[in-house]
Amino acid sequence: MSEPSRSQRRWHRPLYLAVGWLCVLLGIIGLILPVMPGTVFLIAAAWCFSRSSPRFETWLVNHPRLGPQVVRWRETGAIARRTKYLACGSMLLSFVIVAATDAPPIALWLSGAGLIAAGTYVASRPEPD
Repeated sequence: MSEPSRSQRRWHRPLYLAVGWLCVLLGIIGLILPVMPGTVFLIAAAWCFSRSSPRFETWLVNHPRLGPQVVRWRETGAIARRTKYLACGSMLLSFVIVAATDAPPIALWLSGAGLIAAGTYVASRPEPD
């Protein structure tokens, strides 16, 4: 696959920046609401900012409330046991909700496979000291 042209890359930066700020917003909501994960959105925001704005990436990583989770992830890739339980429990609840609807069987199989893959990844991550 060839490298995208300069005109094709021009829209990447504003898109990454917008998605980064959306992820920051969702991350803050997730830190407030116990039913929604916040850290994953902050990690995604840092990734988006690393591709769009080093200034905002630095701001996020150095933020006293939002930054420590991102730094910990970058250093160790660790997920706390409580967070693993919440994430996997939320995935299971999501699947139960999809299964309770009139979703076609393919939707159940695909969502189930995706959730199993995501849950396996989350469960396999090391735990912080």
